[in-house]
Amino acid sequence: MVILIDVDGRAHEVAEKDVGLCWGDMCIPQATMADLDAWAERAGYVLARDGDVVALAPSAATHHRETADGRAPALTLNDVDGNPVSFDDFSGHKRVLVTWASWCGCRHELGGWQRLQDELADTGLKLFSVALDSDPEESRPWIEAASPTYPVAVDTAHVTAEKYGITNVPSVVWIDEDDRIVKQPTIAPGDDQFVDFTKIKADQHHDLLRAWARDGVLPESPEPPERTDEEQLALAHRRIAAHHQRHGDVDRAKRQLAIAQDLSPWDWTVRRGGIAMTGGDPFLGEEFTSFWEEWDASGRPGYTPTG
Repeated sequence: MVILIDVDGRAHEVAEKDVGLCWGDMCIPQATMADLDAWAERAGYVLARDGDVVALAPSAATHHRETADGRAPALTLNDVDGNPVSFDDFSGHKRVLVTWASWCGCRHELGGWQRLQDELADTGLKLFSVALDSDPEESRPWIEAASPTYPVAVDTAHVTAEKYGITNVPSVVWIDEDDRIVKQPTIAPGDDQFVDFTKIKADQHHDLLRAWARDGVLPESPEPPERTDEEQLALAHRRIAAHHQRHGDVDRAKRQLAIAQDLSPWDWTVRRGGIAMTGGDPFLGEEFTSFWEEWDASGRPGYTPTG
């Protein structure tokens, strides 16, 4: 039996049938277990495999093609209590997608975003917040402490990161009334609690956001960096790691994370998020400290600040 981990982090038992590899009502047509790797390459995917567990991710070329039109990908997730919340419900409004995590100091910044939402409520601007955590309970204390009025989803499968190309938090994405991405993922703190670490004052972003919300003034938004097949493959291995972790197999999860981290060494959602996923200390632990020092000495690669 083969387990397929889909892009939403769900596990499916895959059966080989005459029409292809199938689970439920879904099939990979004309594919067999023996030629799954070759099928993935032909179909424009990269494939991660760990024994009987596999995960597919779009290749770099496929990802570029799917995002080239600049439209915001559809995004429906669950809140901390398992209730569905959809970013798409705010279509027709200026929207800001705010990502954070319990393994980041930005877990304390939900109140800062609330103040900004209150300030700009008369403009019709809508905030939508997503925690990139492996378990909703990791996010719950910070959500309950802040009691935000804007929606807060918990993305245990990192769907948001994969769809929007987010590799660090706190990152934001701006989407206009026509569902177009007008500002690519950039680092934007909710307040100045951690300015010594981020080197970015919150108002550097908030002032730009105020100008856009009130007057439609858009800052320059650099093109997102081109993804590589290795970075895309890392996302698939991270999904397999999350599957193992949910089933209590921490050793296999760590091995898959190590592969993902080697493939995409500057992706914080993989590196620091992975430390938290497998029970390490993402703040003061030796693994994180070593990673942070290496990253800082290398010029903070992949760290796209507000601009």
